[in-house]
Amino acid sequence: MASLMGSLFIGVSGLQVSQNALNTTSHNMANIDTEGYTRQQVQQGTRPYITTEKDFRTISWKQTGLGVVYNNCKQVRSLFLDQSFREETGRSSFYDVSVTTLEEIEDQLQELNGNEFADSLNNLWTAVQEMSKNPTSAVNQNTLVTRANEFVTRAQSVYDGLVNYQENMDKSVAKIVDEINKIGDRIQKLNLQIVEIESGHQEHANDLRDERNLLLDQLGEYGKISFYEDVFGNILVSFEGTQFVTTDHVNHMACDNTLPADKGGSPSNYNTPYWEFAAKKEYSEAREEWVVTDIRGAKVYDMTQTISSSMKTDIGKLRSTLLARGDHNATYHDITDDPTGNYYNKNIAQSVIMNVEAEFDQMVKNICQAINKIYEEAGSNPVNLAKERGKPIEEEVSDYDLFKVLNEEDCLNYDIDADHPAGTVRKGYIISNIAVNPIYLQQPTTMGFLLADGSEDNETIEKLKGAFTSAEYLINPNVATKTDFLGYYNMLVSQVANSGDVYKGIQTNQELTVDAVSNAREQIVGVSSDEELEFMIKFQNAFNASSRYVNVVSEMIEHIVTSLGS
Repeated sequence: MASLMGSLFIGVSGLQVSQNALNTTSHNMANIDTEGYTRQQVQQGTRPYITTEKDFRTISWKQTGLGVVYNNCKQVRSLFLDQSFREETGRSSFYDVSVTTLEEIEDQLQELNGNEFADSLNNLWTAVQEMSKNPTSAVNQNTLVTRANEFVTRAQSVYDGLVNYQENMDKSVAKIVDEINKIGDRIQKLNLQIVEIESGHQEHANDLRDERNLLLDQLGEYGKISFYEDVFGNILVSFEGTQFVTTDHVNHMACDNTLPADKGGSPSNYNTPYWEFAAKKEYSEAREEWVVTDIRGAKVYDMTQTISSSMKTDIGKLRSTLLARGDHNATYHDITDDPTGNYYNKNIAQSVIMNVEAEFDQMVKNICQAINKIYEEAGSNPVNLAKERGKPIEEEVSDYDLFKVLNEEDCLNYDIDADHPAGTVRKGYIISNIAVNPIYLQQPTTMGFLLADGSEDNETIEKLKGAFTSAEYLINPNVATKTDFLGYYNMLVSQVANSGDVYKGIQTNQELTVDAVSNAREQIVGVSSDEELEFMIKFQNAFNASSRYVNVVSEMIEHIVTSLGS
């Protein structure tokens, strides 16, 4: 009788385990389309046997089984594929930003209110050519001034568009840093919940683990991460080589846009990500709080590193955004004030926007300076005419330049150095500081182009035409081929287009890599409806078998009780 009661318990254990297995299978089926869900797998085992007799002469002892036990409900994952997926998605995000930035630059250069910027440059060249037909024509002179003003206005619009895009990317940096901190905080909270649930070894917090893994996937898009799980169930995360999520706290990032460049800040006051715990701080009596004073040793990234897949410096949306944005609004000073090219290669070349800003500004500067120099030396210049006629000269020669510097106080006499970092130098013909001489805007015929003897100043016109066709200019220190004004702009556009093609090619290949890794991972973590239906049928049959077993044992007990009672 006692043996039969024990047999009844065996059947009940089968019912319970089968029911739990069916519940797990149903849970998998219900979450088949849930993002981040990991397939759960039931592990079953036998309960300890009761040994009734030990006889070493026999092959096996006399033992009685106690039924089946529900050992574990584990997640099916591959650590290798998780690491690969997060690294490759981070690299994909890096090149996504690069491609998007280049597309924006192409839009800025090629289209402005429906007109290509190249039109304004070509129109200026056409106006110079028309001047050669009749230099003293009021119509031709008016056209030249109009085209020059149009050229400057459009150049400033293009440059302002690039600067505005930089500012938008700067806002994105702050948002990304904030999102990274939120992800870190959530992972740390999930760690606590998972450890609390699993500390009794009675239950696995699989759904919380799914959420944590999904957060790690998202974090991998923002930067290079490494992680491991300790014996207690905590996930410890490093971001760009620095401990980010620990067992008891999160090392937050912050953005600074106030510190000067010599303290680690940006010359243009752009957001610079740094680790809060590593920054130098001083107590402010006025503010009654600790204030960050230096972040040079706390920066998240060393932006002078070469971008390379082998060095894993091409991973993450945050790094790519910082690289594309740069740290200041570049001008021709970033190229011409560094003839060796060292500063350009370390600080400008890797930033897509800064590179275009510097080269574009240099092109405008070259055109303005060349035209001004020719007209300053022209015999038809009003100042030179006054000298030749012996009349008093009240104006300086530069007063009759075609292009004027707006703010004379910005024409400083220093170059880029430790005391005057890039982004702070505002001298000469930078785009934002020039305009067409108002004298000519009010009265274009002031240009005259008449010599003292009353003849046309054809020599100056020919020099102006020669300035547009002389190959005397380098687009940057890394290019050895000199070009003229029109060729310079075409080379600039081609450079952007070629870079765009390269990055698009890398992006396409990276998408294929991500898809391949994702598909391989999905084969393991994903839920297959066909497979789960098979499990459901198996566990349902096991449940039915246990149920029939219980019924048989119950009938046997009932028969014995009835027989004994009678």
